[in-house]
Amino acid sequence: MARGKKNKASNVVVWVILVLLIIGLAGFGATNFGGTVNSIGKVGDREITTQRYARDLQNQIASFSSQLGTNLTLAQAQAFGIDRSVLQQLVSTAALENEADTLGISAGDAEVAEQILTITAFQGIDGSFDREAYRFTLDRSGLNESAFEENLRAEISRTIVQGAVAGGVTTPAVFTETLMNYVGEQRDFAFATFGIDALTTDLPDATDADLRSYFDANEADFMLPETRKITYAWLTPDMLVDTVEIDDSALQELYQERISEYVQPERRLVERLILGDDAAAAKARLDAGEATFEDLVAERELDLADIDLGDVTQADLGPAGDAVFGLTEAGIVGPAETELGAALFRVNAILAAQETPFEDAREDLVGEYALDRARRVIDDMLENVDDLLAGGATIEELADETELQLGTIDWSVASTDAIAGYEAFRQAAAAAAVGDFPEVAELDDGGIFALRVEEIIEPRLQDFADAQGQAESGWIASETAKVLAAQAQALADQLTSGVAADDLGLTLDVHTGITREAFIPDTPAEFLNKVFAMAIGDILVIPADTAAYLVRLDGIAPPDAENADNVTRQEQLAEALAQGIGADILQAYTSAIEAQAGISLNQAAINAVHTQFP
Repeated sequence: MARGKKNKASNVVVWVILVLLIIGLAGFGATNFGGTVNSIGKVGDREITTQRYARDLQNQIASFSSQLGTNLTLAQAQAFGIDRSVLQQLVSTAALENEADTLGISAGDAEVAEQILTITAFQGIDGSFDREAYRFTLDRSGLNESAFEENLRAEISRTIVQGAVAGGVTTPAVFTETLMNYVGEQRDFAFATFGIDALTTDLPDATDADLRSYFDANEADFMLPETRKITYAWLTPDMLVDTVEIDDSALQELYQERISEYVQPERRLVERLILGDDAAAAKARLDAGEATFEDLVAERELDLADIDLGDVTQADLGPAGDAVFGLTEAGIVGPAETELGAALFRVNAILAAQETPFEDAREDLVGEYALDRARRVIDDMLENVDDLLAGGATIEELADETELQLGTIDWSVASTDAIAGYEAFRQAAAAAAVGDFPEVAELDDGGIFALRVEEIIEPRLQDFADAQGQAESGWIASETAKVLAAQAQALADQLTSGVAADDLGLTLDVHTGITREAFIPDTPAEFLNKVFAMAIGDILVIPADTAAYLVRLDGIAPPDAENADNVTRQEQLAEALAQGIGADILQAYTSAIEAQAGISLNQAAINAVHTQFP
């Protein structure tokens, strides 16, 4: 069993190495770094090769670029610290490999060969090891067999050291129990909500002094964001739709291209349970009422989602189509042969065939056709617009000489109307500066635009005269919350003195067995935190923006030890903590052996690698 786990872990390591080699070295041939610069440094006696650094750096840049949706340059990657992260990881890896060498740990030829034989990229059509595939794959990666096998041997040895250091770590029981007690501890409480409708007195009218005082005390709420005065010209497909001439023959072609949407054969919502030789016996059990379809699915250790085929046509089901579509209502049919063996099919719904003739679909097709034609017109204009701007045309001249429409906007991050609703415009508006040369850019609906920033107005406080309406709304909300909290506190004082809730006309909402992770509807975010800070018998008023909550804590209980979810949660918590502790131990160990072995880096070699990147 231990051997199986080891093999599984090693296979993962091998695949990681192989993927990095094939993807990373695709852009860096083995001859990219000529002369005698083969290493960027070493830890102890273990060298870090230029190829290894280049490969890992390229992979990390590619991964980060994918997350951001843009191709990062080396300079941008360095700004994110990607090069330093890659270098640190390689130093740590080299330190562990050096330590494995020092300890005399090395994977034997048999182990290396076993791992190589399991890699599908090195296998032929029949699934067996293919030496030509092995040689070809390594050649494309810029490695020979000897170099790859040496890397693999080092990887396996390093994994042994890592496992010895970080493996077998267990979380102290008191640590897990303490955290679980915090997470799973329960509260029993009752509370009453005092909303605006609970006000027993009318609020006085706000005076100018009240509003001014509120305004001065809450200036952050009245700040205007940075505003950019922008002149722009733009054109979208919607602006051109009415000018597009409709070609009926083109509409007919479009209809035929989308015929599957307008002419749909009968379909059925189907589940398929593959049973093979057991299919007939299973159907007999169903017919006799000895089992349900769900029972049969569970016996196969499957969920209904695993066997759901969705909506299918008769053709989709192949040989089983006749049997399934022979049903006139929902039900179970089979056994029927499939490419995977005999199966039972459950039909959950019958979707009738649908056909929308061209005449009925024409209106939708016209809209789609016109928008598509408008996008093409704009696309054809793009080069001309770009040339005009490159020739020095202003935004106003651009609108005069093309179909683009001129506009102005006081843009801020809060702007969402018209062109400000497009993300491309928002990004361009935020990035542009006064005096920047206008450039044409595309909108996500096929439109185009260009802009010029006239002025940037820094964030500033609104004039009180302009903010009076907002100040009045804020003052009313604030005063309402104060009055409600005072009403709730008066009742809380009476409850504390021994008056019964019924005698006060209070209806309390009772909750039991509530944990910190629970959700209590219509309560503020800090509600449960404050409840969990109370002692049994405490009565507390929790104020909020538009309400107040009177809470009485009735009980405190430890986590439910009989709850299966809690048992599983504690096991998962212990495992996660053990992994974290193991990772911390490994990091400390790696730092120690790095210091012991000594690190030397060749900055000139590192810079040489960087010159290969755009």
